[in-house]
Amino acid sequence: MNENFEDRDEVLATVRRFEQMVAHNESVFFDLADFENIIDHYTSTTQYDKALQACEAAIAQYPFSTELLIDRSQVLAMKGEYVAASTQIEDVAHLDPDNPDVAVTRGIIATQKGDFAEAVAFFQQAAERAQDRDDIFFNLGLAYQSWQKFKSAAKYYKQSLRLNPDNDVAVQELLYCLEVSERLEKNLDFFRRFTDEDPYSAIAWYNLGQAYYRANKLDDAVSAFEYAILIDSKLYEAHGFLASTYVNMERYRAAIAEFELSYPEGQPSPEALCNIGECHEKLAEWDLARRFYQRSIDLDPEMDEAWFGIGIIMNAQEKYFEAIHFFRKAVSLYQESIEYWLALAAAEYQIGNIVSAVEAYEKATETAPDSKDAWLNWSILLYEQGNFDGAIDLMRNAVEIQPMEAELHYRLCAYLLAAGRYREAYQCLENALVLDFDKHRLLFEFFPELESQKALARLIDQYRK
Repeated sequence: MNENFEDRDEVLATVRRFEQMVAHNESVFFDLADFENIIDHYTSTTQYDKALQACEAAIAQYPFSTELLIDRSQVLAMKGEYVAASTQIEDVAHLDPDNPDVAVTRGIIATQKGDFAEAVAFFQQAAERAQDRDDIFFNLGLAYQSWQKFKSAAKYYKQSLRLNPDNDVAVQELLYCLEVSERLEKNLDFFRRFTDEDPYSAIAWYNLGQAYYRANKLDDAVSAFEYAILIDSKLYEAHGFLASTYVNMERYRAAIAEFELSYPEGQPSPEALCNIGECHEKLAEWDLARRFYQRSIDLDPEMDEAWFGIGIIMNAQEKYFEAIHFFRKAVSLYQESIEYWLALAAAEYQIGNIVSAVEAYEKATETAPDSKDAWLNWSILLYEQGNFDGAIDLMRNAVEIQPMEAELHYRLCAYLLAAGRYREAYQCLENALVLDFDKHRLLFEFFPELESQKALARLIDQYRK
């Protein structure tokens, strides 16, 4: 499949025209290149059902195109329909056995099935036949990345980018692999080399900016994004990343200005409006923040971050009933967010909905059992209700899941002391002191009166270095 579009706006217009024709049951007619771009658009945005629909429409118009048959096989593989995908590509292999895309597609099917060694072998075979194909090296990178071999993945992503530096997906995957393997700092020169070779390439500066951003070199990231924008003021992604960099630097006014330039004039995206709303929220400009969050929701009613943002505003203004409404909407749209569940639980507790608060905390710990805050906040609720045994049992469960988290041990110790179970408390305190002595101050922050207990002080002193 073609990885690059000469003009993204043109491609999006073609996609919209295709969707309108399908919606109105009109006869679909596009040239082969347009169909390829439509299919690529859907696969790159993981809309595989629509991609398959485009493949079927294209094949009906161009039944002898091996490129379209290959596209169809790849889309079927991405949908998990491996038998149909394999049957399709073997049919193509009979028609055109020397086509390198046959090996590429076999590799994609193998990657999707988790047969990574087999996938790599197919992609290597394809690379031997077409050494200038950046997409083949990109797929090699994906196979190694899925195989958890991040150094090898990075090697092939680099090779892909040398052939096609405009592939933003390859940039993102390379940065991820370098981060996971803790090699990002050492590889910044790879991105600098592109700006050295072509100092007037906006994409090269944009990619370098992303690398600096991920490496937390924020001043350098700002400079790189500014160069990219200086070269191409309509590189909207650079404006967006520059804005995000400013957010990380807590320069919210500057971030707002850049987010407002991160889309074509008069065509704001829901994401940009939501980000602007969040900046106003950070500045405690509640009315402006709500206005932008609402505009984001108007464009995309499923923008969970915007619903959550309005909830945060309501919460900050102590309008807890209203906050709960928005938090519930956010969590209904995205149930995997620990942040959403914790905010909902806290708001429910504020208005005395103890049962609902407990349910939300339970969901939070199911969603992210390694979230220390979820267990701690839930336990406080039980403790404040006088349910010491419930708080103790909960913290024991948390300690079992996260045995190396000292703060959980200290909190369990506090609850045991409150319940008068001193022997268990001192055993628990010893474990906590061994894990992280300095955090023993948390015990006194939670129970200031404990500082006067001499037995406790003596035990702590035994572990003082």
